Amino acid sequence: MRTLLVTGGAGFIGSNFIRYMLNKHSNIRIVNLDKLTYAGNLDNLRDIEKDDRYRFVKGDICDASIVDPLVKEVDIIVNFAAESHVDRSIGSPDDFIQTDVFGTFVLLEAARKYSIDRFVQISTDEVYGSTENGFFNETDTLNPSSPYAASKCGADRLVYSYYVTYKLPVVIPRSSNNFGPYQYPEKLISLFTTNAIEDKSLPIYGDGLNVRDWLYVVDNCEGVEAVMERGGDGEVYNLGAGNEKTNLEITGLILKDLGKPESLMTYVEDRLGHDRRYALDTSKIKTLDWAPRHTFEDAMAETVAWYRDNETWWKKIKSGEYLEYYRQQYKQSH
Repeated sequence: MRTLLVTGGAGFIGSNFIRYMLNKHSNIRIVNLDKLTYAGNLDNLRDIEKDDRYRFVKGDICDASIVDPLVKEVDIIVNFAAESHVDRSIGSPDDFIQTDVFGTFVLLEAARKYSIDRFVQISTDEVYGSTENGFFNETDTLNPSSPYAASKCGADRLVYSYYVTYKLPVVIPRSSNNFGPYQYPEKLISLFTTNAIEDKSLPIYGDGLNVRDWLYVVDNCEGVEAVMERGGDGEVYNLGAGNEKTNLEITGLILKDLGKPESLMTYVEDRLGHDRRYALDTSKIKTLDWAPRHTFEDAMAETVAWYRDNETWWKKIKSGEYLEYYRQQYKQSH
């Protein structure tokens, strides 16, 4: 039986990955290491928290005294842990450098010390920067535009250096924008869906014509597993779905699905350093026999329906209630 250390497993993509892996495989154990910052939410994993193959540990990936004993007992590290919201990186870039770069370094050192079988570094399409035309492939120059993207870029290349220098068996999936259940309601689709349900305004940056490729989180989890299991050591793989949509198109779909008026749309000043378009060439990941299984239309309908049917989950977050709950429940340091 293999054991995975999933860092940041109480977050959006991490929690979906843990659920996906435990539901699919009977012969794995998962240790979830999460600091439980504002976006880490154990409510994301209530349905599997009593599974004897699952264990939660509260802790910071920057703390070697916590990381080392956990890495010693696992076979694979999947590093989802990161500060990940661009807007927040503009105001507090130091948090992003600390977690995304130094935290990854701590994990890499432990992985090297205990000779783990595989280190999976979750990266992002944002490391490439913006492009008006064409598609980025894995060998293109990295040109991040925000402190968040730069911190992920730094971690991405640090991980690769451990492959070159120490022959650590690393793989790096770079995913496009994810969406789906359990996403903290500050990102476009989760925020706009929950705001629309509450008849609150939907704040659109600039002209709303920024383009992203949207990947359903379940498809992304399957792609990360494909890279983990079949990817070549030291290799990078782009994960995208080819669902290029402007922010205005996304907004319109949400309002239509919920039967809400366009009057909820509000234009606000554009974000600093706002990339115009991300787009990935996904030819390489296809060699691992992976492709998204969900159409964008079906995935969006499922996502909007999930937020409509799970108001208790996101209303607790928006009110701040769950943050205080977890501060009290896990206030002791580890």
